[in-house]
Amino acid sequence: MGSFDPASGGMTRRGLLAGAAVSAAGVATAPLLAQAMVDLRLPGGNGARPMTTAFPGKGSMILQRMHPPLLETPMSVFNGDVFTPNEQFFVRWHWGDIPAAIDVDSYRLRITGHVDRALSIGLEQLLKLPRMELAAVNQCSGNSRGLFQPRVPGAQWGHGAMGNAKWLGVPLRHVLDLAGVKAGAVQVRFGGRDKAVVAGAPSFRKALDIDHARDGEVMIAFGMNGEQLPLLNGFPCRLVVPGWFSTYWIKALDSIEVLPQADDDFWMAKAYRIPTAPGANVVPGSKDFPTMPINRMIPRSWVTSLEEGQAIRFDPVIPVGGIAMGGDCGVARVSVSADGGHSWYAADLGPDHGKYSFRRWDARVPLRARGKVALMSRCWNTAGEAQPIRPIWNPGGYLRGNIETTTITVG
Repeated sequence: MGSFDPASGGMTRRGLLAGAAVSAAGVATAPLLAQAMVDLRLPGGNGARPMTTAFPGKGSMILQRMHPPLLETPMSVFNGDVFTPNEQFFVRWHWGDIPAAIDVDSYRLRITGHVDRALSIGLEQLLKLPRMELAAVNQCSGNSRGLFQPRVPGAQWGHGAMGNAKWLGVPLRHVLDLAGVKAGAVQVRFGGRDKAVVAGAPSFRKALDIDHARDGEVMIAFGMNGEQLPLLNGFPCRLVVPGWFSTYWIKALDSIEVLPQADDDFWMAKAYRIPTAPGANVVPGSKDFPTMPINRMIPRSWVTSLEEGQAIRFDPVIPVGGIAMGGDCGVARVSVSADGGHSWYAADLGPDHGKYSFRRWDARVPLRARGKVALMSRCWNTAGEAQPIRPIWNPGGYLRGNIETTTITVG
């Protein structure tokens, strides 16, 4: 879907106009029948989820919720290319009234607030600005929440509320410069086109510190993996905040407001907050503790070449592969264990697509015996931060990043 013109360096307005006819009108009602079930193997059970191909522009996805759509990427997808296919890239909306279609001719991005001049920019003007392309992982703040013990409320995601893409767009800094940021600006707040279905509910808006917003990496993206953004992933443009959790990656972006003070709206002051304790870890059941807005991602890695519960034949040495991410910096190294963490072996890293991207790893590890074998991988990022051995707990189910275990059966 969409059109790219190599001579002009990327997405053309013609391609966006072609995509305007694509509608998600059936999003709320179409996926009533699932094609199969998948077991996410959540602790305590209740991990069965339907698979569906009924959402517009999407292939086979794990259906976590229908309205608004929460679609999880199957882990098998991550064993392919390190860039997640658009048609199987996870989907997460906050409010139920999401855009069913976008008129690209009338679409406007408003820049207001603590600026020299308020602007209303159309797509044609946006597409004429200097462009950038950057590979970055987009990961839900609650990715892997379903594995928290004790369990916590919220979407019970497995590991598939994430994806990696090459994002094409314009640096946010250039758009802010067009409006002219006044002295004394503190934060920039962003809003999109998903709307609450309950009167009085707070609009979903998120904010970044002014220096972060102007760092040259935060972008307004309209391209994704060589195509235009899918409607369910934020068409016609979305915010991309490399290295930070996707709560800040506002979809169907339509408002940018420069603030002379810190944002005190609900979604910054009350929601998506983590304990200030080291690792965002508190004692299960804790309630009264200082918090701060969730922010940067941390290193993680997964085994993807073998699935949980898979049976294989014994071999003295087996190949094991997977993916890793450094969080807000690059992947430095990955080690792999096939005996539950007693012995570790260095993995070979695949091509480096940039510090915010997934990176493929592969290793050959010895098997000591038949039976149940616990495979583990551990990532270190370029800042020297390693995945912790033990899982954390907090009531939001945020920031899981411990070493994950894939148990296979060797016969």
